[in-house]
Amino acid sequence: MGFSALVSACACVCVCVYVSAAPLGDEAENDRPIIGILTQEVDSEVMKKFGNTYIPSSYVKYIESAGARVVPIRLNQSFAEHEKLFKSINGLFLIGGAVNLETSDFARTAGFYFRLALKVNDQGDYFPIWGTCLGFQLLTVLVAGENLLSKTTAENVTYPLNFSSEALSSRMFSSFPSELRRALSQEPLTANFHHYGVTKEAFMSNKKLTGLFSVISTNIAQNGVEFVSTIEGRKYPFYGVQWHPEVNRFQWNPHYSFPHSSNAVHVSSLLAQFFVNEGRRSSHRFSDAAEESAALIYNYNPVYVDKISAYEQSYFF
Repeated sequence: MGFSALVSACACVCVCVYVSAAPLGDEAENDRPIIGILTQEVDSEVMKKFGNTYIPSSYVKYIESAGARVVPIRLNQSFAEHEKLFKSINGLFLIGGAVNLETSDFARTAGFYFRLALKVNDQGDYFPIWGTCLGFQLLTVLVAGENLLSKTTAENVTYPLNFSSEALSSRMFSSFPSELRRALSQEPLTANFHHYGVTKEAFMSNKKLTGLFSVISTNIAQNGVEFVSTIEGRKYPFYGVQWHPEVNRFQWNPHYSFPHSSNAVHVSSLLAQFFVNEGRRSSHRFSDAAEESAALIYNYNPVYVDKISAYEQSYFF
């Protein structure tokens, strides 16, 4: 779910980062937000019989539960098709997984959308991006221009967050009830399933990363290394978590440490609502209702994969 190989950086997904962006102003709210979830190559041989790319349904339910609809972003499209889709959706969600952070189609396509998001946000066109686990790691590669991952094993464990001094003023957590923020810092409410991550030392030593992102929380890995677990764009509406908020409500395999307490569910709900509300600030839209309807994930049926994966259901493409 969060495992990714530690590999050298490759120029194909690297971008130049400008730390100035349009101010986070008060745009007219979009009450029909649509979030694009980027599909990912299937890495499991046993699931390849269903399709070459996939999205676990837990991510779809996570976004839908907060009042948005989902469009799957298929990898096998031209750049012109991706650019048209970018102008039609209100945010991008990068899922966890197990593909290469430089050479996979997932990474290359994410880089294309990321560059577009940088450009339009600088022009005052609000467009948020969220990365979970592998998606979080990919955001750091795209911004840093190199792969800074190292061994930070946190496999099938739950942690409280070690908040930084910037957490209280962060957009992600400032509206959380104080008692829930306290619980998040004291109770094991975040599920971790990764072998690699970005250490706090590596992150803070990279000027591109610290220029664009604030470190909101860290954690200590099973091998004793401190890794960055939550980031937030200083000016851009870009967000990343090394942990998995979606599993708190939508994954139930008893062999995995999915936190299901009331506080865990509340954290998951508020973060989903937060990102969807960020999408409400985007004015992108499809050209007509028929085009919109044809793009939505409702056109696909999820497959039951509980016996062969950590997920109950996944969409295949």
